[in-house]
Amino acid sequence: MTRALILVTCTFALSALSWAQSTGANARPRAAGLGLKVGVLPPGPLDAITDVSGVKVGQTTIIRGENIRTGVTAIVPHAGNLYHDKVPAGVFVGNGFGKLAGSTQVEEMGDIETPILLTSTTSVPQVADAVIGYMLALPGNEDVLSINPVVGETNDGYLNDIRGRHISREDVFTAIKNAKAGPVDEGAVGAGTGTVAFGWKGGIGTASRQLPVSLGSYTVGVLVQTNFGGVLTIAGASVGQELGQYYLRKELQHTSEINDKADGSCMMVIATDAPMDSRNLKRLAARAWVGMGRTGSSASNGSGDYAIAFSTASQVRIHVDDKSPTHRIEVVTNDAMSPLFEAAIEATEEAIYNSMFKATTTTGNGHTVEALPIEKTLKILREHRALE
Repeated sequence: MTRALILVTCTFALSALSWAQSTGANARPRAAGLGLKVGVLPPGPLDAITDVSGVKVGQTTIIRGENIRTGVTAIVPHAGNLYHDKVPAGVFVGNGFGKLAGSTQVEEMGDIETPILLTSTTSVPQVADAVIGYMLALPGNEDVLSINPVVGETNDGYLNDIRGRHISREDVFTAIKNAKAGPVDEGAVGAGTGTVAFGWKGGIGTASRQLPVSLGSYTVGVLVQTNFGGVLTIAGASVGQELGQYYLRKELQHTSEINDKADGSCMMVIATDAPMDSRNLKRLAARAWVGMGRTGSSASNGSGDYAIAFSTASQVRIHVDDKSPTHRIEVVTNDAMSPLFEAAIEATEEAIYNSMFKATTTTGNGHTVEALPIEKTLKILREHRALE
C-alpha cells in the first residue's frame, strides 16, 4: 500500500469515526474531510460562505408526512437594516428557465436591499410576500413604500408535494431571524430538502476561498442549492459515468432503470468582502458557472441556473439617506479581478460537491433518491489520483 493510499484510508477512517461519534443529525463527510482538494487557493476557516465577515445563513427544513420535503434558506449579507444600507450586487443568468424574483431591479440599480431567499419553485410568491412583510416591520422602515425581495428557487417536485405550496410566512421569518455566522448546515436541509443532483440527492452546499496578502487577503464564499443534472465529474474524474448514472445513459445503453435526466436548476450565491461595484460583481457571478461546469452540468434546456454575487465591504454600501449627487469610492480594478474569479470558480465547484456529499437518502412523494455512495466514489477518486 502506497503512502498516499494509507493517508487517504486514514482520512476516511477518521471521517467515519467522527461520523459515528457525532451527535448531529447529519455527519456525512464534506469534500475536504475525504481528502478532496479543489483548486489551488486555500479555504477560509469554515470553508463556508460565512467566512465572509458579516454574512449569516438561516434555514427552515420542512419534513411532514410522506409527501412534504421542502424548505427555505436565507442568506443575510450583514446584520444591519439592508434597506437603509444596501449592498452592491450583480446577477448572472446562465440558463433562465427559472423564477428569480427581484432580479430585474438588481440588474437595473446594482444593489440588494433584502436578505436573499432560496426555496421551492411554486413557493416563490409566498416567500417574496413574507420577505416584504419582514422588511416593512423592521424599526426605521415605517415610511418605506417599496421593497424588492430577492428570491430564487429550484423545483423539488420529485420528492415534494410542490403543488401544495407548504411554506408559510412563519417558515420564512424563522429562517431569517435564526440566521447566524459559523458553520452552515448542508445537504438535505432548507431549500435543498427535496432537491436532486445528477440523479442522487442534492441540497445545500457551501465553500470559501481566501486570497493571499499580496492579492488583498479577500475572501470569497459561495452557497449553492443543487437540483440539476449531467455527467457528475469530481476533480476531473467521471464519477457519474463510472457509477453508471449519467445523462443520456438511457439512450446510449438502451436501459430505463436509471434517473438520467439533466433538467433542474442550480442557485449560486457568491459573497465577498472585496470592494466591488455591481459591474464587476456580475462578472464575478458569471465565474460561478465555470465552477458548476467543472462538476459535469449539462446546462440543459430545462435548467434554471442563476448566480447572485454581492460585496459586504462597508465602503461600497449604498446608504438610502445619502442624497449626494455624486459618490467617491474605492473598488478593485478590472486587473485585480482574476484571482477573485478563480476563488469563485473553486468555491462553487466545492460547494456543489459538499451539497451531495452531505446529502442523505430521502424518500418523499412516492420516490426515493439515494445519497451519493461515498465509498464507491472514493474508490473512483483514488483510481484517478484525485485525492490528497
